[in-house]
Amino acid sequence: MSEPDLPTFDDIRAAQARIVGHVHRTPVLTSRLLNQHAGVHIAFKAENLQRAGAFKARGATNAVLSLDTATAAAGVATHSSGNHGAALALAAADRDIAAHIVMPSNAPDVKKAAVAAYGAHIIECEPTLEAREATLVEVVARTGAHVVHPYDDARVIAGQGTVGLEILEQVAEVDVVVVPVGGGGLLGGVALAVKTLRPEVEVVAIEPAGADDAFRSFGLGRRVLQSAPNTIADGLLTSLGVRNFALIQQYVDTIITVDDATIVEAMRLQWTRLKTVVEPSGAVTFAGLLEYPERFRGRRVAAVISGGNLDIDKLPW
Repeated sequence: MSEPDLPTFDDIRAAQARIVGHVHRTPVLTSRLLNQHAGVHIAFKAENLQRAGAFKARGATNAVLSLDTATAAAGVATHSSGNHGAALALAAADRDIAAHIVMPSNAPDVKKAAVAAYGAHIIECEPTLEAREATLVEVVARTGAHVVHPYDDARVIAGQGTVGLEILEQVAEVDVVVVPVGGGGLLGGVALAVKTLRPEVEVVAIEPAGADDAFRSFGLGRRVLQSAPNTIADGLLTSLGVRNFALIQQYVDTIITVDDATIVEAMRLQWTRLKTVVEPSGAVTFAGLLEYPERFRGRRVAAVISGGNLDIDKLPW
């Protein structure tokens, strides 16, 4: 079996040049009160303020803009219950090509509305991974669309890696970069970028305890698939991708887990003190700082807020 193609640091640099003007250079936010609360100097990389409300816009845009004219003309397709579907729909709209998004029937209405708002074709299916994958195969056979995987795709990982480049450009002094992990596209790309430019900076991944396949995979040295995940952080339910795990093994220093109660506490503090909308998956990095204060105390930490997409009628407090 051949090894998967992995993105390189040069791919991340190329992605940064390719997507400029198509995505936001998101700000870094700080809060004296949150610093005091956690005992850490924190620079929050606010990808919740990214286009489509999450970092996913970077990878999807890089993938779509990387397609040659003939391939792009047939459109793009994926399966997604949330942020990647919206991001791919937005990137396709920017290039004026079709996007076909397979979504489970139980996906939140607010996320379906976001995908539809960008003009994508939504194809609903039963809420199982098998049904999503089978429906995507049918859509591709019918349309000829090019599949853009949400995280296990070298172009997508390279696009997400631009978050790491911006952190090092915006935060002059940093000891640790803290990143959430689900499928691993964001973590793999950021870790590759950070360790290439600043190998002395520690890269720490944070994962919900109720969906800890990355934590277990990292400890065992082999990829363990997710089984029956149960966490409020719905954007982190997927199993690690093959490419992503290879990058994580090479560039990530450690992975730690946090419980849902701490995620909710972190999210509430970010809403009330940082004055920004953060989804549960985006709050896990701050949750890690709150749950393990002795590990980070006194250090300069850049924490990625991965997104801000959630149903505000169903807040966890």
